[in-house]
Amino acid sequence: MRVLIIGGSGLISTGIVTHLLARDADVTVFNRGKRPSSLPASVKHLVGDRNDKSFETFFAGKPFDVVIDMICFNPEQAQADVRAFATRCEHFIFCSTVCSYGTKIPPRVLIDESFPQEPTSGYGKNKLTCEQIFRRADESGKMNVTIIRPSHTYGPGSPLIDNLESDPVSWDRVSRGLPVLCAGDGLGLWQSTHRDDCGKLFAYSALNTRTFGKSYNATRDDVFTWRDYYRDVAAALGKRANVLFMPAEWIVAHAPQRFGLLREITQFHGAYDSSAAKRDVAEFHCDINFIEGAAMTLEDARQRDALKPSKGDAVYQTMVDKALKAGVEPVEL
Repeated sequence: MRVLIIGGSGLISTGIVTHLLARDADVTVFNRGKRPSSLPASVKHLVGDRNDKSFETFFAGKPFDVVIDMICFNPEQAQADVRAFATRCEHFIFCSTVCSYGTKIPPRVLIDESFPQEPTSGYGKNKLTCEQIFRRADESGKMNVTIIRPSHTYGPGSPLIDNLESDPVSWDRVSRGLPVLCAGDGLGLWQSTHRDDCGKLFAYSALNTRTFGKSYNATRDDVFTWRDYYRDVAAALGKRANVLFMPAEWIVAHAPQRFGLLREITQFHGAYDSSAAKRDVAEFHCDINFIEGAAMTLEDARQRDALKPSKGDAVYQTMVDKALKAGVEPVEL
């Protein structure tokens, strides 16, 4: 099976490659070559920019059975994909996002693939438009398309988010015994899936005819609160977390751009049902528990000297000081 990954150097891609190689696939990645690569030597690397006009003709004479696009973020890129790969590959897999559902909550809390897609963020809106372009290509017979929607995916090589931001100072503060911030009462629902578990769904969907023309959530079954999340990350560090719960609006107002993750995503429930994926792709099962995965991720960051330091972060410390001065008591988790 000849597989092309557009991107291939990111977090989920690493997990995908691992499982594709376990299937004895012939794997090629296409990207700009800007990131250091830790991929096995057997993985071929094509260097190019997907936004160049040459993208659509670059793959002429380079046959692939499966194309997986991990870095398609806008309609123009989706349209270029259709022109580049229509009738040239048997199966096209698009990495979308659960942000395409928006922020509403269904009556039974968990969102499955039938839930109306009403995104509120620019990221989610663009991904939904891309999905629609690929669905039309599938329906018109140009290529067999599968859409996969990950939620929060984490693992070595990437920072571990907190409730406020993507590359937080929280974990350094927890290590130092300092209070950290979380929005609301910490009871918002959340899911976190290790990149190796998420990668299974992409890798084992490839050429699986049951997945043609379908969309899937790609999350582990465990749903927890942000209180659970902070407690488990602290446990991965061998610590307890002392958490100050403050209104999301109060936190965002201190640094709207910095806390964009909270503003657009994490202040809302993020709980999804991936039973359809498990039904159609038997190999998709999540084996890495969160404490174990968080420990791996944080140790990798420590070894790379990439754990974001909290010293000198005047904005965050000022917020903590204001909360304490207002009489907010840290909750030990």
